[in-house]
Amino acid sequence: MEIIKSPDNKNVKRVMKLLEKSKARQKEDCFVCEGIREVSEVKAEDLDTLIMSESFFKDFKDYALKVSSKNADLNNIGNLMDKKETIVFSDSVFKKASDTVSPQGVMAIVKMRHVSLDELLSDDYKTDRGKNIIMILEDIQDPGNIGTIIRTGEAAGVKGFILSKGCVDIYNPKVVRSTMGSLLRSNIYVSDDLIKDMEIIKDKYVVYAAHLEGNKYYNEIDYPNNYGFIIGNEGRGISEELAKMAHEYVKIPMYGKSESLNAAIAAAILMYA
Repeated sequence: MEIIKSPDNKNVKRVMKLLEKSKARQKEDCFVCEGIREVSEVKAEDLDTLIMSESFFKDFKDYALKVSSKNADLNNIGNLMDKKETIVFSDSVFKKASDTVSPQGVMAIVKMRHVSLDELLSDDYKTDRGKNIIMILEDIQDPGNIGTIIRTGEAAGVKGFILSKGCVDIYNPKVVRSTMGSLLRSNIYVSDDLIKDMEIIKDKYVVYAAHLEGNKYYNEIDYPNNYGFIIGNEGRGISEELAKMAHEYVKIPMYGKSESLNAAIAAAILMYA
Protein backbone atom coordinates (compact mmCIF):
# COMPACT_ATOMS: atom_id res chain seq x y z
CA MET A 1 0.00 0.00 0.00
CA GLU A 2 1.49 3.33 -1.10
CA ILE A 3 1.52 6.00 1.60
CA ILE A 4 0.97 9.50 0.20
CA LYS A 5 3.48 11.77 1.92
CA SER A 6 3.33 14.91 -0.20
CA PRO A 7 0.62 17.59 0.18
CA ASP A 8 1.11 18.26 -3.53
CA ASN A 9 -0.31 14.86 -4.45
CA LYS A 10 -3.41 15.10 -6.67
CA ASN A 11 -5.56 13.18 -4.18
CA VAL A 12 -4.62 15.53 -1.35
CA LYS A 13 -5.29 18.58 -3.48
CA ARG A 14 -8.65 17.13 -4.50
CA VAL A 15 -9.75 16.65 -0.89
CA MET A 16 -8.68 20.16 0.09
CA LYS A 17 -10.41 21.71 -2.90
CA LEU A 18 -13.66 19.86 -2.15
CA LEU A 19 -13.50 21.01 1.46
CA GLU A 20 -12.75 24.63 0.63
CA LYS A 21 -14.67 25.43 -2.53
CA SER A 22 -18.38 25.09 -3.24
CA LYS A 23 -17.75 25.36 -6.99
CA ALA A 24 -15.42 22.36 -6.84
CA ARG A 25 -18.08 20.35 -5.01
CA GLN A 26 -20.72 21.29 -7.57
CA LYS A 27 -18.42 20.48 -10.48
CA GLU A 28 -17.56 17.03 -9.15
CA ASP A 29 -20.99 16.42 -7.64
CA CYS A 30 -19.16 15.18 -4.55
CA PHE A 31 -18.38 16.34 -1.03
CA VAL A 32 -16.19 15.26 1.91
CA CYS A 33 -17.32 13.87 5.23
CA GLU A 34 -14.91 13.20 8.09
CA GLY A 35 -14.85 11.10 11.22
CA ILE A 36 -15.63 7.52 12.21
CA ARG A 37 -19.34 8.04 12.86
CA GLU A 38 -19.96 10.12 9.73
CA VAL A 39 -18.03 7.84 7.35
CA SER A 40 -19.74 4.77 8.80
CA GLU A 41 -23.07 6.24 7.63
CA VAL A 42 -21.98 6.34 3.96
CA LYS A 43 -23.61 3.77 1.71
CA ALA A 44 -21.28 1.80 -0.53
CA GLU A 45 -23.10 2.95 -3.68
CA ASP A 46 -22.60 6.59 -2.66
CA LEU A 47 -18.89 6.23 -1.86
CA ASP A 48 -16.44 7.76 -4.31
CA THR A 49 -13.19 7.46 -2.34
CA LEU A 50 -12.24 6.22 1.14
CA ILE A 51 -9.23 7.90 2.74
CA MET A 52 -7.37 7.01 5.94
CA SER A 53 -4.37 8.30 7.82
CA GLU A 54 -1.37 5.98 7.96
CA SER A 55 -1.76 5.22 11.67
CA PHE A 56 -5.52 4.64 11.41
CA PHE A 57 -5.04 2.30 8.46
CA LYS A 58 -2.31 0.29 10.19
CA ASP A 59 -4.28 -0.06 13.41
CA PHE A 60 -7.67 -0.56 11.81
CA LYS A 61 -7.59 -4.20 10.83
CA ASP A 62 -6.33 -5.52 14.16
CA TYR A 63 -8.57 -3.15 16.08
CA ALA A 64 -11.58 -3.92 13.92
CA LEU A 65 -11.13 -7.66 14.34
CA LYS A 66 -11.29 -7.24 18.09
CA VAL A 67 -14.25 -4.91 18.34
CA SER A 68 -16.15 -4.88 15.05
CA SER A 69 -18.74 -7.33 16.29
CA LYS A 70 -19.58 -4.83 19.01
CA ASN A 71 -18.88 -1.64 17.08
CA ALA A 72 -21.23 -1.05 14.16
CA ASP A 73 -19.37 2.07 13.01
CA LEU A 74 -16.06 0.26 12.51
CA ASN A 75 -17.84 -2.72 11.00
CA ASN A 76 -19.49 -0.44 8.42
CA ILE A 77 -16.15 1.18 7.58
CA GLY A 78 -14.68 -2.29 7.11
CA ASN A 79 -17.47 -3.07 4.66
CA LEU A 80 -16.64 0.09 2.72
CA MET A 81 -13.00 -0.99 2.56
CA ASP A 82 -14.11 -4.24 0.98
CA LYS A 83 -15.98 -2.30 -1.72
CA LYS A 84 -13.39 0.36 -2.53
CA GLU A 85 -9.61 0.59 -2.46
CA THR A 86 -8.48 2.79 0.42
CA ILE A 87 -6.14 5.74 -0.19
CA VAL A 88 -3.71 6.28 2.67
CA PHE A 89 -2.17 9.65 3.62
CA SER A 90 0.72 10.02 6.02
CA ASP A 91 -0.49 11.35 9.38
CA SER A 92 0.96 14.81 8.72
CA VAL A 93 -0.61 15.02 5.25
CA PHE A 94 -3.96 13.77 6.55
CA LYS A 95 -3.94 16.45 9.24
CA LYS A 96 -3.13 19.11 6.64
CA ALA A 97 -5.93 17.94 4.36
CA SER A 98 -8.47 17.62 7.18
CA ASP A 99 -10.92 20.38 8.07
CA THR A 100 -11.05 19.34 11.75
CA VAL A 101 -8.79 20.35 14.64
CA SER A 102 -8.36 16.76 15.86
CA PRO A 103 -8.79 14.41 12.86
CA GLN A 104 -9.95 10.86 13.63
CA GLY A 105 -8.00 9.43 10.73
CA VAL A 106 -10.76 8.60 8.26
CA MET A 107 -12.67 10.58 5.67
CA ALA A 108 -14.70 9.86 2.56
CA ILE A 109 -15.43 11.60 -0.70
CA VAL A 110 -19.15 11.01 -1.20
CA LYS A 111 -21.42 11.41 -4.21
CA MET A 112 -24.16 13.99 -3.74
CA ARG A 113 -27.71 12.71 -3.46
CA HIS A 114 -30.27 14.54 -5.60
CA VAL A 115 -33.99 14.61 -4.76
CA SER A 116 -36.51 16.35 -7.00
CA LEU A 117 -39.38 18.41 -5.62
CA ASP A 118 -41.90 15.87 -6.92
CA GLU A 119 -40.06 13.04 -5.18
CA LEU A 120 -39.90 14.96 -1.91
CA LEU A 121 -43.62 15.77 -1.96
CA SER A 122 -44.69 12.35 -3.24
CA ASP A 123 -47.03 10.20 -1.15
CA ASP A 124 -44.74 7.25 -1.89
CA TYR A 125 -42.42 8.35 0.89
CA LYS A 126 -43.75 8.09 4.44
CA THR A 127 -42.15 8.77 7.81
CA ASP A 128 -42.78 7.16 11.19
CA ARG A 129 -44.23 10.47 12.38
CA GLY A 130 -47.69 9.68 11.04
CA LYS A 131 -47.94 13.10 9.40
CA ASN A 132 -45.92 14.49 6.51
CA ILE A 133 -43.93 17.53 7.59
CA ILE A 134 -41.63 19.60 5.39
CA MET A 135 -39.35 22.49 6.30
CA ILE A 136 -38.91 25.39 3.89
CA LEU A 137 -35.73 27.33 4.60
CA GLU A 138 -35.14 30.74 3.06
CA ASP A 139 -31.59 32.14 2.87
CA ILE A 140 -30.31 30.51 6.08
CA GLN A 141 -26.65 31.55 6.12
CA ASP A 142 -25.14 29.98 9.22
CA PRO A 143 -23.78 26.45 8.59
CA GLY A 144 -24.49 25.47 12.18
CA ASN A 145 -28.13 26.50 11.86
CA ILE A 146 -28.70 24.52 8.67
CA GLY A 147 -26.92 21.50 10.11
CA THR A 148 -28.86 21.63 13.36
CA ILE A 149 -32.18 21.98 11.54
CA ILE A 150 -31.44 18.93 9.36
CA ARG A 151 -30.22 16.84 12.30
CA THR A 152 -33.18 17.81 14.49
CA GLY A 153 -35.60 17.38 11.61
CA GLU A 154 -34.52 13.80 11.02
CA ALA A 155 -35.05 13.09 14.72
CA ALA A 156 -38.47 14.76 14.60
CA GLY A 157 -39.62 12.69 11.64
CA VAL A 158 -39.56 15.49 9.07
CA LYS A 159 -40.19 14.22 5.56
CA GLY A 160 -37.89 16.62 3.75
CA PHE A 161 -36.24 20.01 3.51
CA ILE A 162 -36.71 22.59 0.76
CA LEU A 163 -33.97 25.21 0.62
CA SER A 164 -33.78 28.44 -1.32
CA LYS A 165 -30.68 28.86 -3.46
CA GLY A 166 -29.66 31.66 -1.09
CA CYS A 167 -29.03 29.18 1.74
CA VAL A 168 -25.49 28.22 2.67
CA ASP A 169 -24.13 25.23 0.72
CA ILE A 170 -25.37 22.12 2.56
CA TYR A 171 -22.14 20.35 1.62
CA ASN A 172 -20.02 22.95 3.37
CA PRO A 173 -17.86 20.89 5.79
CA LYS A 174 -19.27 22.76 8.79
CA VAL A 175 -22.80 21.82 7.73
CA VAL A 176 -21.79 18.21 7.09
CA ARG A 177 -20.21 17.92 10.56
CA SER A 178 -23.11 19.54 12.39
CA THR A 179 -25.67 17.15 10.85
CA MET A 180 -23.85 14.18 12.45
CA GLY A 181 -24.75 11.90 9.53
CA SER A 182 -28.34 13.12 9.07
CA LEU A 183 -27.36 14.82 5.81
CA LEU A 184 -26.69 11.40 4.29
CA ARG A 185 -30.16 10.14 5.17
CA SER A 186 -32.38 13.19 4.63
CA ASN A 187 -34.40 14.27 1.59
CA ILE A 188 -33.16 17.74 0.61
CA TYR A 189 -34.20 19.78 -2.40
CA VAL A 190 -32.48 23.07 -3.28
CA SER A 191 -34.83 25.31 -5.25
CA ASP A 192 -33.63 27.59 -8.04
CA ASP A 193 -36.87 29.57 -7.73
CA LEU A 194 -38.56 29.12 -4.35
CA ILE A 195 -41.45 31.47 -5.13
CA LYS A 196 -42.32 29.49 -8.24
CA ASP A 197 -41.96 26.16 -6.43
CA MET A 198 -44.22 27.40 -3.64
CA GLU A 199 -47.17 27.20 -6.04
CA ILE A 200 -46.56 23.46 -6.34
CA ILE A 201 -45.91 23.01 -2.62
CA LYS A 202 -49.05 24.90 -1.56
CA ASP A 203 -51.20 22.65 -3.72
CA LYS A 204 -50.18 19.62 -1.66
CA TYR A 205 -49.21 21.02 1.74
CA VAL A 206 -50.62 23.58 4.14
CA VAL A 207 -47.77 26.01 4.71
CA TYR A 208 -47.27 27.99 7.92
CA ALA A 209 -44.84 30.88 8.21
CA ALA A 210 -43.07 31.44 11.51
CA HIS A 211 -43.91 35.13 11.77
CA LEU A 212 -44.24 37.77 14.50
CA GLU A 213 -47.57 38.85 12.98
CA GLY A 214 -49.11 35.42 13.53
CA ASN A 215 -52.54 35.40 15.15
CA LYS A 216 -52.07 31.95 16.68
CA TYR A 217 -49.32 30.28 18.64
CA TYR A 218 -47.81 27.18 17.07
CA ASN A 219 -49.33 24.92 19.75
CA GLU A 220 -52.85 26.18 19.08
CA ILE A 221 -52.98 24.80 15.54
CA ASP A 222 -54.81 21.62 14.54
CA TYR A 223 -52.30 20.50 11.95
CA PRO A 224 -53.44 18.55 8.86
CA ASN A 225 -51.72 15.41 7.55
CA ASN A 226 -49.51 17.35 5.12
CA TYR A 227 -48.01 20.59 6.36
CA GLY A 228 -44.82 22.60 6.48
CA PHE A 229 -43.12 25.58 8.08
CA ILE A 230 -41.17 28.44 6.53
CA ILE A 231 -38.08 29.55 8.45
CA GLY A 232 -36.46 32.77 7.29
CA ASN A 233 -33.03 34.33 7.24
CA GLU A 234 -31.31 34.83 10.60
CA GLY A 235 -31.15 38.61 10.26
CA ARG A 236 -34.18 39.73 8.27
CA GLY A 237 -36.59 36.83 8.72
CA ILE A 238 -38.90 35.66 5.94
CA SER A 239 -39.05 37.85 2.86
CA GLU A 240 -42.35 39.63 2.31
CA GLU A 241 -42.88 37.91 -1.04
CA LEU A 242 -42.48 34.44 0.44
CA ALA A 243 -44.44 35.22 3.61
CA LYS A 244 -47.46 36.21 1.49
CA MET A 245 -47.52 32.72 0.02
CA ALA A 246 -48.06 31.02 3.37
CA HIS A 247 -51.57 29.82 4.22
CA GLU A 248 -51.23 31.08 7.77
CA TYR A 249 -48.79 32.80 10.13
CA VAL A 250 -47.90 31.19 13.45
CA LYS A 251 -45.76 32.45 16.31
CA ILE A 252 -43.85 31.10 19.27
CA PRO A 253 -44.62 32.59 22.71
CA MET A 254 -41.97 35.07 23.90
CA TYR A 255 -42.24 35.58 27.65
CA GLY A 256 -39.06 37.59 28.15
CA LYS A 257 -37.69 40.67 26.46
CA SER A 258 -36.14 38.84 23.52
CA GLU A 259 -37.92 39.61 20.27
CA SER A 260 -36.86 36.52 18.35
CA LEU A 261 -35.23 33.11 18.58
CA ASN A 262 -32.26 31.57 16.80
CA ALA A 263 -33.46 30.09 13.49
CA ALA A 264 -32.48 26.53 14.42
CA ILE A 265 -34.15 26.76 17.84
CA ALA A 266 -37.37 28.13 16.31
CA ALA A 267 -37.32 25.38 13.70
CA ALA A 268 -36.80 22.70 16.37
CA ILE A 269 -39.79 23.91 18.39
CA LEU A 270 -42.02 23.92 15.32
CA MET A 271 -40.84 20.55 14.03
CA TYR A 272 -41.82 18.94 17.32
CA ALA A 273 -45.21 20.69 17.42
